[in-house]
Amino acid sequence: MGAADALERALDDVVRTAGARLVDVESAGGVLRVTVERDSGLDLDDLAEVSAAISAFLDAHSDLAPVGRYDLEVSSPGVERRLRRQAHFASAVGARVAIRTVAGSPGVRRIEGDLRAVDTEGITVVDDRGCEHRVSYPAIDRAHTVFDWRAALAGRSRPKRPVAATESRQS
Repeated sequence: MGAADALERALDDVVRTAGARLVDVESAGGVLRVTVERDSGLDLDDLAEVSAAISAFLDAHSDLAPVGRYDLEVSSPGVERRLRRQAHFASAVGARVAIRTVAGSPGVRRIEGDLRAVDTEGITVVDDRGCEHRVSYPAIDRAHTVFDWRAALAGRSRPKRPVAATESRQS
C-alpha cells in the first residue's frame, strides 16, 4: 500500500466520523483536494467542519500529509462530477457524461452521451446518434458527468451550488 492509499484510507475514516462520505483525494501541484458528499447535501458550515477535522488529523499525522507547503481544499463534487476511478464511473451509470480520450487512442477524441456500462476494463457510452463507444480506463484523459441545465431550468429547480473550503498548510 502506497502513501497515497494510506492517506486516502485514513481520510475516509476522518470524513466518515465528521458525517460525510469521501468521494476523492487528489494531491497535485501543492494542493491536497479532498472531495466529500452527504446524501442530504453539504453547506459551507458542513465543509468547514470536515475541513477542520481533516486539518487536525493531518497535524497529528504529519507522516501522511504532503511534504512541504500545501493548500488543503475540501469541497463537494458539484453537479458536474469529475470521474477518475471505476467506482466513480459505476456510481454514474445512467447519467450523461463527457469523455476526452488520450491523444492517439483508438476511436474519437471527445464523446458525450449516456454512460451505459462499467466493468473492470473500461466503460461504454452511447452518444446522441446511438453509436456505442467502448473506452478503456487507460484511454480516458478526462471525464465528468454533464448536468442538463435546460431540464433543470424548465422544471424551475435550482441545482445546489458546489461549495469549497480552502486552507494553506505547511507540514
